[in-house]
Amino acid sequence: MLNRLFHQGAIPQEYQSNFMHLYLDIAWFGVLSGSTVNFLSIYAARLSATGLQIGLIGAMPAVVTLFLAIPSGRWLEKQRISHAIFWTSVFYRIGFLGFAILPWFFAEATQISLIIALTFLMAIPLTPLGVGFNALFAEAVPDEYRAHVAGTRNVMLAVTFMLTSLISGYILEKVTFPIGYQIVFGIGFLGAAMSSYHLYFVRSLTRPKEPLHTQSLPAPTAQTDSPRNIASLLRLDIWKTPYRTVLLGLFGYHLAQYLATPVFPIYNVRVLNLTDDQIGIGTALFYLTVLIGSTQLRNIVHRIGNKLSTGWGVAGMALYPILIAYSHNAWHFYYVSIVGGFIWALAGGAYANYMLEHIPPNDRPPHLAWYNIILNIAILIGSLGGPAIADQIGLFSALILFGILRFFAGVAILKWG
Repeated sequence: MLNRLFHQGAIPQEYQSNFMHLYLDIAWFGVLSGSTVNFLSIYAARLSATGLQIGLIGAMPAVVTLFLAIPSGRWLEKQRISHAIFWTSVFYRIGFLGFAILPWFFAEATQISLIIALTFLMAIPLTPLGVGFNALFAEAVPDEYRAHVAGTRNVMLAVTFMLTSLISGYILEKVTFPIGYQIVFGIGFLGAAMSSYHLYFVRSLTRPKEPLHTQSLPAPTAQTDSPRNIASLLRLDIWKTPYRTVLLGLFGYHLAQYLATPVFPIYNVRVLNLTDDQIGIGTALFYLTVLIGSTQLRNIVHRIGNKLSTGWGVAGMALYPILIAYSHNAWHFYYVSIVGGFIWALAGGAYANYMLEHIPPNDRPPHLAWYNIILNIAILIGSLGGPAIADQIGLFSALILFGILRFFAGVAILKWG
């Protein structure tokens, strides 16, 4: 029945199991995202967290990843990628249980600090998980099916995120604070656990790596003739390839994206005065349009390619912070969520495949490690810089500025990416 639901009849038998578990993995991740991830910053804002503290929730994982991304990439090169991704996902997602039980033991002010500390600790296994998942996806999904699988995963994420956001918002309106948040965070932990369960069954379609001592090693070069060579350890040679422009383009995209991220919950709670239920409805509308847009992703990518899809999607994402800045009530918020979802379906569905197109199939982990480095530099700068800029020029002006930066990031990808 599931095969019919996901139109797997035309998919070769040997690919069907991987595809199915990738769909169910992202479906349960949508449950996690629509509950804990969606409302954690809102919870912090309702605990009277400052803009800096909310920014730190996003910045702490970035700090860890900056130090561990390259070692993680080198570690993953020596592992069975499917097993490594499963176990790092388990250790990372156990932490989501902590958010649900914090109110039982700690005062509100202490909880803010502990949320920041817990996100920091969870980032240790998250780093190899983030570095390695795209490599697993590339090994588990043949190139000709990646747009199809990515689009279907976006659909699954949209459906479960949308439903979970509505349910979570309803729970938070009906159940007293903080018990409602504990229930919502418990739902998120269930989604996290089930997502990891399905990752266990995703397998590489390529031949397993030989043990390191039996592999044929490359001939010594100026950069690889010594294990102590810093350039070799850091794989600085990657920055001399055309992949450099992809990294720089995606850095601009993520920086513009994450500058606005910590500002949104503050604006929604303290300026628009939205309730948790209204935030849940807006998020559900956002992912409803992600769902609709994702059904067209394969056709769009087939027509214009992953690069143009990514560039136009990133440029279009400028609309979200600008329209939010001009919003005055929940109905405006709903409208902006609808528009933003269509645009995110394009950018979010295409940029990973755009990146994979420029990575040699036999050298994915170090290339993806560098992507995770630039991603987390952007998260770190954005998470701390966004609230700081908003403090200096005001929330309205900051959102306008961040929208303009998103537009120029998209243009840069179109022109130089």
